[in-house]
Amino acid sequence: MKKFLALLLAAVMLLGCASALADKIALVTDVGTIDDESFNQACWQAVEAYALENDVEYTYYQPNADSLDARLISIDQAVTEGANVIVMPGYLFGATLVTAQDKYPDVKFIAVDVSAGDLTLDYVTYVDPAANVICVTFSEEQAGYLAGYAAVKDGYTKLGFLGGMAVPAVIRYGYGFVQGADKAAAELDKQIEINYTYGGQFFGDAAITAKMEGWYSTGTEIVFACGGGIYTSAVEAANKYEAKVIGVDVDQAYIDPCILTSAMKGLQNVTESLLADLFDGNWDGGKVKNYSLAEGEYVGLPEAEGSWRFATFTTEDYKLIHDAVQSGEIVVSNDTENAPAVTNATVNYIQ
Repeated sequence: MKKFLALLLAAVMLLGCASALADKIALVTDVGTIDDESFNQACWQAVEAYALENDVEYTYYQPNADSLDARLISIDQAVTEGANVIVMPGYLFGATLVTAQDKYPDVKFIAVDVSAGDLTLDYVTYVDPAANVICVTFSEEQAGYLAGYAAVKDGYTKLGFLGGMAVPAVIRYGYGFVQGADKAAAELDKQIEINYTYGGQFFGDAAITAKMEGWYSTGTEIVFACGGGIYTSAVEAANKYEAKVIGVDVDQAYIDPCILTSAMKGLQNVTESLLADLFDGNWDGGKVKNYSLAEGEYVGLPEAEGSWRFATFTTEDYKLIHDAVQSGEIVVSNDTENAPAVTNATVNYIQ
């Protein structure tokens, strides 16, 4: 009997260890960091919040290079160290998933900002997300539209768009911004001007700061800085010229008083929701899931008192345009191949 009880106790302990190993979440960053004040940080906060609330082990890995091999090495390390749920923010993980989803069929992957068009190694052959993968996309064009519309309604007529890399999510933000600004200009019967460029990276530097200073010094009043840490260059230049910036992905009002508003998407709440579904046994893998205003409050502008910094555009004005987009009365194009047609805006596309 004693031997039987000892064996039973050992079995229970082994099951406990297996359960602990199963309940480990890892986040692997793309080229950013977990404190980038943008999408990496938002996804990390989701992992941290869910894990702490539910007593789940969690950690993160930052690849040592911007390469497919480096990202795969980080995933290998995460799995080796016990993670079987991996959150991956950024389109760069599309190529990573082509290999990882088959290599680790027992690992659940949540790929944020990864679309069907990212699941390729050569942009010739594409794969579908496997049953252990959920890819998450957002209707960034709607958030960009609301930001552009609000800025023009608030009186800004010389605007700028500073994108990070010209990837689909960033392009949708930018083209949505142009559409919304043009719509507001048409309603006001005004002509506006928009400078539009991509920095080719997700961080600010002296060259990008100099470009933004050039814009502000020649009349640009506000710039939508869209792409991870690239906002630092826009903010630095804006403060030099007492101008404004629009933040991205999360409410960035806390970063600097020059940030008028932010075009947000629900990175944290969607990631937390998918983790909850997974651990509740409701995993719905093998899909690319898009989140827009039609599905709920997944994109939009921050309405908190400390974040609402418009001079004349009110929360009531915002609700009218928000509801029109949400209901489908206003359809914002998500075409990333063709620049949007405009009637009341001159858009200067700058290399």
